[in-house]
Amino acid sequence: MTPLARLLAERIRETGPITVADYMAECLLHPVHGYYTTRDPFGTKGDFTTAPEISQMFGELLGLALAQAWLDRGAPSRFTLAELGPGRGTLMADILRATRGVPGFHAAAQLVLVEASPVLRKVQSATLSGHAPAWTDRIESLPDAPLFLIANEFLDALPIRQFLHGPQGWQERLIGVRDAALTFGLSDPLLQVPDTPAFRNAADGTLVEDNLAARLAVAEVSTRIARHGGVGYWIDYGGWRSQGDTLQALRQHAPDDPLAHPGQADLTAHVDFEPLAALAQAFAYDSQGAVLTRLGIEARAERLAQNLTGAALESHRAAHRRLTHPEEMGSLFKVLAVTSAGAPPPPGFA
Repeated sequence: MTPLARLLAERIRETGPITVADYMAECLLHPVHGYYTTRDPFGTKGDFTTAPEISQMFGELLGLALAQAWLDRGAPSRFTLAELGPGRGTLMADILRATRGVPGFHAAAQLVLVEASPVLRKVQSATLSGHAPAWTDRIESLPDAPLFLIANEFLDALPIRQFLHGPQGWQERLIGVRDAALTFGLSDPLLQVPDTPAFRNAADGTLVEDNLAARLAVAEVSTRIARHGGVGYWIDYGGWRSQGDTLQALRQHAPDDPLAHPGQADLTAHVDFEPLAALAQAFAYDSQGAVLTRLGIEARAERLAQNLTGAALESHRAAHRRLTHPEEMGSLFKVLAVTSAGAPPPPGFA
């Protein structure tokens, strides 16, 4: 057992089974043994690779989308440029490089990163040296100003609860201990479950996941944008009215049993975008491939390819395909853009 597994097993023996959400929170953010608090998990030396690490085109196009949204909304003289869960700072570095030629954009922007990991804050500081970012660990602490926000693979790491609909009604999936190992079980029948579309009229045998933390995050951002203006881009893998068990662990770039290595593997779950979209005054939703195509990734890819040959050119073409092709990230990943009522459509959407 990992050190965190031993601590969790002791806690369960003393106080009883824990929810999947409690388990995820401990695994990812435990102050001593948490996955994100103890390491830099990104890139080839980590456990997974995100879109900004695959190609600079991803951040460049989203940066120009944010800048165009800023112009479309009257180019406010002071605004917050924010990223949630900024990883190594690669995405924001690409955003800032792509937008440095937009007159007034950098001068008006206050850069704020929402990051809980001390390890990753140090990495971000080095990546973004010269841009003077500010950090906070809470969305509620963002400045009261127009908000132009990006959140890539942020929602999928927020803790979920899981509920199973069976002959006895709804029961919550819990984590207990059996034969000195962590194991899944079920609660007693419940009188009430979350009221989201995925729960309504669910058939027997259906497992439904609920991400309260995601709803709270999107609600807070949407409220701020409704009040002050702006746009927020949420990019993640998932779907519309998601059902089924999507909890997964990734360790050393390979799938892992979610209960096998607490604190030493990344835990995520697919995002159900339907209840999140309902929290915005106005929204747009589409696949990552479709949005990047509308933002001009084909032309950008062709331009970058002109200066490449051999293995570098093949790697570039593979990255382009990985970001946009339906059989790779193009369809699996979705983009939810939230904005205020009556505002122009977010760039990247028809």
